[in-house]
Amino acid sequence: MNSSTLFSLATFIYLGSFIFYLIYFFMRDNFTSKLSTFTAILGLSLQTIAFFMRWKESYDIGIGHIPLANLYESLIFFSMMTVLIYLILEFYYKIKILGVFVMIFPVLTLAFCSLYISTRIEPLIPALQSNWLTSHVITCFLSYAAFAVSCGISILYFIKIKTSDKFKFLPNHNILDDLIYKSIAIGFPMLTLGIITGAAWANYAWGTYWSWDPKETWSLITWFVYAAFLHARYTKGWRGEKAAFLSIIGFGSVIFTYLGVNILLSGLHSYGNL
Repeated sequence: MNSSTLFSLATFIYLGSFIFYLIYFFMRDNFTSKLSTFTAILGLSLQTIAFFMRWKESYDIGIGHIPLANLYESLIFFSMMTVLIYLILEFYYKIKILGVFVMIFPVLTLAFCSLYISTRIEPLIPALQSNWLTSHVITCFLSYAAFAVSCGISILYFIKIKTSDKFKFLPNHNILDDLIYKSIAIGFPMLTLGIITGAAWANYAWGTYWSWDPKETWSLITWFVYAAFLHARYTKGWRGEKAAFLSIIGFGSVIFTYLGVNILLSGLHSYGNL
């Protein structure tokens, strides 16, 4: 069994976890509650094992690099971090209903990887042969994962305020608002570090800290969206629907920054293409 097989297995386990969370959303029975969390942990465990297996496989074929170097590997890492951050929030806040709106992200991400992206392990191009690779990718995708969680919570927030009479069991909207903020408060410093390490890496690889490459430009746009969220919260008291809407807009910018730029535009980050 190789890493790709385990990643595929993790995809189906995450799908099962999402279904169990969905059943729990409507039934709210104790057994389904435990089963949904158990399968999420099982999927994350298998995916983590597969991640390190892929790392070893790269050394076995004489390439030898951490699996964060292309679109496939970075999306794998993104889905892992999304589940990890969600599980931390679940254990801390005991709000399992969030799983319906967060676990769909790793399911779709891994399914996209399996169906549309090559799983081959390839040598690093010269620009990627740097120690900056690990710090840049890890910080960026920790931020993306936190923003994915905030987006899922924001969707739940709108469901809460629009259907409060029908779904009275949903968490209080103030709690959801606080979780949106805390998720972004985790992701924003990571995104900032990701941009800083990316600039240092660009200077190492290309001799300039910033070149207004499409990826750099959209990363900066995404940073401004979340900076606006935090600024509006601190200075204008933005909460509730405005904050939730801006969280969703921000994650839309994240998706375009990574997938949209890679697929539709060309630039120095073209090695991230399909």
